[in-house]
Amino acid sequence: MTNGQQTPPTEPTAAEQAVRASVEAAMPSTVADLASLVRIPSVSWSAFDPANVAASAAAVAKLLEDTGAFESVQIKRAPIGEGAEDGQPAVLATRAAKNGRPTVLLYAHHDVQPQGKDEDWNTPPFEPTVRGDRMYGRGAADDKAGVMAHVASVRAIVDALGDDFDLGLAVFIEGEEEFGSRSFANFLQQNKDALEADVIVVADSDNVDIDTPALTVSLRGNVTFRLTVSTLEHASHSGMFGGAAPDAMLAMVTLLATLHDENGSVAVDGFTGRTDAAEPPVVTEEQFREEAALLDGVTPIGTGPILSRMWSQPTVTVTGIDAPSVANASNTLLPSVAVRISARVAPGQPAADAYAALERHLRANAPFGAHIAIDDVDTGEAFLVDTNGWAATEAKRAMTDAWGKEAVETGVGGSIPFIADLVREFPEAQILVTGVEDPDSRAHSPNESLHLGVFKRAILAEALLLARLDARTEG
Repeated sequence: MTNGQQTPPTEPTAAEQAVRASVEAAMPSTVADLASLVRIPSVSWSAFDPANVAASAAAVAKLLEDTGAFESVQIKRAPIGEGAEDGQPAVLATRAAKNGRPTVLLYAHHDVQPQGKDEDWNTPPFEPTVRGDRMYGRGAADDKAGVMAHVASVRAIVDALGDDFDLGLAVFIEGEEEFGSRSFANFLQQNKDALEADVIVVADSDNVDIDTPALTVSLRGNVTFRLTVSTLEHASHSGMFGGAAPDAMLAMVTLLATLHDENGSVAVDGFTGRTDAAEPPVVTEEQFREEAALLDGVTPIGTGPILSRMWSQPTVTVTGIDAPSVANASNTLLPSVAVRISARVAPGQPAADAYAALERHLRANAPFGAHIAIDDVDTGEAFLVDTNGWAATEAKRAMTDAWGKEAVETGVGGSIPFIADLVREFPEAQILVTGVEDPDSRAHSPNESLHLGVFKRAILAEALLLARLDARTEG
């Protein structure tokens, strides 16, 4: 998705040349610091040891303190919802702006997804391993590379400009993004004065490929919930009652089949896609098949341009199921079956409206009079960026200069629901969604990896942006 405007490379100033030299010279230590963070298994899910998340927060705080750029570096928590329980530790570093300069808030998260099965990894998930141009390890890309991109860019401007620069900085490194950012809204409210900024850089997205930088301008929202279908008071012998008594698995698969049409497109009234979306770049089916790892003979689903299916159309996916395993299956009719539904909401539709449409559909289409229960509902809003602001222009210029290739505006099929909280708390701030990933980073999957060339260029782009904003006094 591009706006058709070219952003030609600019001639670097002496300060920008110093930034470039600093980023280049520091890359070995930057990669080493990233590896140290990856070794900390900071899984924020409730079933995992919270001491690892605390250790990760302490390591991030030390990295920020050592830059010498900040007046305050703190590890802080905020309550979850209205209860007394606190969320996972976040790191907050601040430096006040001087002489009319803007303030920039840099966001990333230091927690990671669970590693899954160790046997699915080619290398140990928490032992960072460099092979060729890539570092493998859980969190190497998502999002400890985002954390280190912020740390390294701040180091570069301190090295190039000295520690008395005028730009205001706030750094917010969250500790539970992978577990739903449950205390995020309260953290923003409790620390609003410290976090208030003219520009917010969210380093948690990806790039077009390893050679092409991207500014993410649209994100889908999300709706997740547990759906339970029940048909019997208790399990019964499948030979004695099968063929007349509707088992819950039959009812569940029949119901789930109504969510899509024959092309695999969502078939839920009121769960809509964007009709005003710009025509996305062309991606060939061959390229998509490779990036999505489709098996031979498997065809893409949906209709229309491939990228529009992922950026501006809704999806419904079953991500989990509670039922007997194949190894433990007996000849019984199941009385109840539960699944986890994960739906992506197109930009422009409120998540509450999308959930209401899904709930209506499921209750209206329950087969055989099956009983339907829906609980554990979570929603997140979609996001659209206004790219007309000066911050987006400066960001794309910095990307073009750092990568040596025109920056592209893209949509992303994934969701970053907390951005809606940022918009609500800081409505005047310009939000830039950037990232260090590429299509083969495999975030959340086994063998997650970071392309080190992308990493260096992402750091340089952010450092150039900060250096230029330090010289900005208007707007």
